[in-house]
Amino acid sequence: MNKYKPRQQNLYQPNSAKAFRISRSKIDLFCECRRCFWLDRKMGLGRPSMPGFTLNSAVDQLLKNEFDQLRKTGDKHELMERFNIDAVPFDHPDLPFWRDDVHRFIGAAVIHQPTNLEICGIVDDLWINSKNELHIVDYKATSTNKEISLEDEYKQSFKKQIEIYQWIFRRLGFKVSDIGYFVYANAGKNRPKFDARLEFELQIISYRGDDSWVEPTLFELKECLASPTLPPAGENCEYCAYRQHIAKIENASSRI
Repeated sequence: MNKYKPRQQNLYQPNSAKAFRISRSKIDLFCECRRCFWLDRKMGLGRPSMPGFTLNSAVDQLLKNEFDQLRKTGDKHELMERFNIDAVPFDHPDLPFWRDDVHRFIGAAVIHQPTNLEICGIVDDLWINSKNELHIVDYKATSTNKEISLEDEYKQSFKKQIEIYQWIFRRLGFKVSDIGYFVYANAGKNRPKFDARLEFELQIISYRGDDSWVEPTLFELKECLASPTLPPAGENCEYCAYRQHIAKIENASSRI
């Protein structure tokens, strides 16, 4: 097993003229815990990595394939009809880059001039309505017998995700609707036999976003990056709490 080493690349350099790239997920990290964000972006000490959710990725790709079949023809998906959504899949030559089909790990990006931060994020899909407004669309896969809701605590980051993408695409010059959509694929688990297949129920949940928090957060984020001192831990950060408990035990053990 390789020893953990701090990351040497993509670290914030205060005197660099080049815009510093901040992804949507790193903005979410900043909102959750400024200490973890500072350690990650300045010191290269990211949180322990997690394995990829390959089943979720498979669902994402299959949904993209399905909507892509309608993208060129300008037809509605049957889900749009069922949920009375006035929109069709949006076709644009830059869509493969925004969705990161080419694996550059950037997505849609825009430079916020006042902070010299390049804000980027990878979208799942874009739909366009009869008013020529874009809808940000995110695919989600789950398996639950409960009613799917956006009010769970951990799903608040989903809402931020939509709002950051709305902010990005508005600054790319597009007319963007406040309404975003989550396409949920819910895998059933009450069948008597597996039969080597999963059966999903699809539904669309709408969300009215408000991106007014994004720009003030970018100024706070830049201030955090420029600070030479370690910020306080987030109130509910499990990672920082874990490190603090480990440090107490290690310090106590070293005195024995």
